[in-house]
Amino acid sequence: MREIKAIIADDEEQLCVFLKRQLADAWPDLVICGQALNGKQALKLIKEHQPDIAFLDIKMPGLSGLEVATQVSGICNIVFITAYDQYAVEAFERQALDYILKPVGYPRLEKMVKRLKKQIITSSEPAKDISEVVGRIMEGLKDKEKPEYLQWLRVQKGDSIQLIPVDDICYFKAQDKYTVAMAKKGESTLRKPIKELVDELDPDKFWRIHRGTIVNVASIAKVSPSLTGRFIIKLKDLPEILTVSRTYTYLFKHM
Repeated sequence: MREIKAIIADDEEQLCVFLKRQLADAWPDLVICGQALNGKQALKLIKEHQPDIAFLDIKMPGLSGLEVATQVSGICNIVFITAYDQYAVEAFERQALDYILKPVGYPRLEKMVKRLKKQIITSSEPAKDISEVVGRIMEGLKDKEKPEYLQWLRVQKGDSIQLIPVDDICYFKAQDKYTVAMAKKGESTLRKPIKELVDELDPDKFWRIHRGTIVNVASIAKVSPSLTGRFIIKLKDLPEILTVSRTYTYLFKHM
């Protein structure tokens, strides 16, 4: 069988590396001939290497994966990498476009690999024109689009990446230039300051209670007033007691 080539495009470099490792296990003969961090780089790689497959993140700087797909229609098979909701997944399945849902799960990856192998073996050319289909999906996503909040934490553990559901975190605490995520199963260090993290979390689920502390509302067992007029928080799964600063006491005064 001839050599099958692919490129990966995702603006999160660690996810590119992670997907490449997963593909190496699921499809050892697949040759990854390039990685891109944005849409323009992806277009350049596709023109340069003429791959059989392009794994494209939907949201990238410059050009989105959907926009890149319309420009390379008929050149290679497209697999979208998406963190969008179920609407997008259903849209891709209806139009017979392949996809990988973030975070990348191995069973879904294996299913996608089998589908791609069959497509490449039975057809000498990829679909001629998917621009109309992609256009409809883009319009649908635009209508359904909601603010995207962080769903998974990607934590470096040695030479691998560990994915932790954000909802498993009881609270976040600032530590120098980093942030410590405290969960029932242990703690993890994130390489970003808490002032950046607060904008990435769903404000309905995570409340900032101090300049250096964000608490998962679902992890709160009890809120009590202190002698100083502030509030203290007892957590369900951790022994720590969190103090609410005066700036954020308004969050609990009407509870």
